[in-house]
Amino acid sequence: MTNGREAATPGVVAGSLNLGDEALNERVGRGLGLVEDTLYAHLERGDEVLRDKVMHLVRAGGKRFRPMFALLASEYGERPMCEDVVRAAAVVEMTHLATLYHDDVMDEAARRRGVESANARWGNSVAILAGDHLLAQASGIMADLGTPTVKHFAETFGTLVTGQMRETVGAQGGDPIAHYTRVIEEKTGVLIASAGYLGGLHGGASERHIRALQGYGHAIGMVFQIVDDIIDLFSTPEESGKVRGTDLREGVWTLPVLYALAEEGEVGQRLRGLLTGPLTSEEQVAEALALLERSEGRRRAAHDASVWAQRARECLGELPDAPATRALEALVTYTAERLG
Repeated sequence: MTNGREAATPGVVAGSLNLGDEALNERVGRGLGLVEDTLYAHLERGDEVLRDKVMHLVRAGGKRFRPMFALLASEYGERPMCEDVVRAAAVVEMTHLATLYHDDVMDEAARRRGVESANARWGNSVAILAGDHLLAQASGIMADLGTPTVKHFAETFGTLVTGQMRETVGAQGGDPIAHYTRVIEEKTGVLIASAGYLGGLHGGASERHIRALQGYGHAIGMVFQIVDDIIDLFSTPEESGKVRGTDLREGVWTLPVLYALAEEGEVGQRLRGLLTGPLTSEEQVAEALALLERSEGRRRAAHDASVWAQRARECLGELPDAPATRALEALVTYTAERLG
C-alpha cells in the first residue's frame, strides 16, 4: 500500500477529458494545461544538477487527478479556474510527486508510472533530495498564495508524515484494520481533501461548500485506495494492467487480506501460517490468492468501499446541482464500478 497509488478515474479518457459536460471539459482541460505549464516553469528552472531528477516523474505523466479536482472545486466560487486556483492545483501535484519519490525509497520500488523509479536509477539519496526540492518549490508558490494556504499545507503535510510513520511502525499490537484505515486516511485521503479545500478556497467558494469539497475528497480518496487494494488481489493482469498480488510479494497486508486473516476456520488459519512476511515464491503467491478467493475478505473490503462512497455522495448533497457536481457524482459511481 503506497500513497497515491494511481487509480483510474473518468478524468482523462483517450487523451481527452470526459466529465459529462462539454463546456466543463473545455474549462478543466484548459486549466490542466495551465497547471502543466506551471509545473514545468517552476521545476525546469532549477540548477542543472536537479532538473532531470526532479522532472523525472513529471515527464512520466500521470492522471493529474488531484489538480483536476482542485479545478473542479473552484467551480463553486466566483473565481473559477483563476490564476491562484491553477497555482494551488500545481502545489497539490508537486506535493503528491514529492511523496511518490519518498515512498519509492521507503518501499524500495523499482518502477513508477511505467518508468524506472528515481531511486532505482540514481539511488536513494538523490530520490529523497528530488522530493525535497519539489517541496521547496511548492513552498515558494504557497508563500505567494497567502498565509491560509501555508497554514493549511503545514497541517496537511504533518498528516502525510504521520501516516507514513504510522505505516512504518505498524499496528504494534492494535487493531490492524483500524490501523490500515487510519494510514490511508492520512496518506491518501488527506491530500485529495486538500485539493478540494484549496480549489474551493482560491475559487471563492463559501465555507460550507469548501467543507463539503474537503469531505468529498477525503472520502473518495478512501474509495480509491480500498478499490485499488481489492483489484491488486482479485483482478487479472489483463483487467488491471498490473501483476496480481504485488502487495503480497512485498509483505503488505491490505484490507481484504486483513479481513481474511481475522477469519476463523481453515482459510484464516492457513493464511496466518503462510503470511508471516513477503512471499518469496510464485507457489506461495498462488496459494495465498486461492485462499483469499475463498475468504470473505473481498466482500467485506468492498462493503467498506461502498460506505465511503456513500459518505462522498452525502458531501455532494451539500453542493448545488451543477455540471461539476454531476462530474464528481459520476466519479464515485465509476470508482465503485471498477470492482465489477
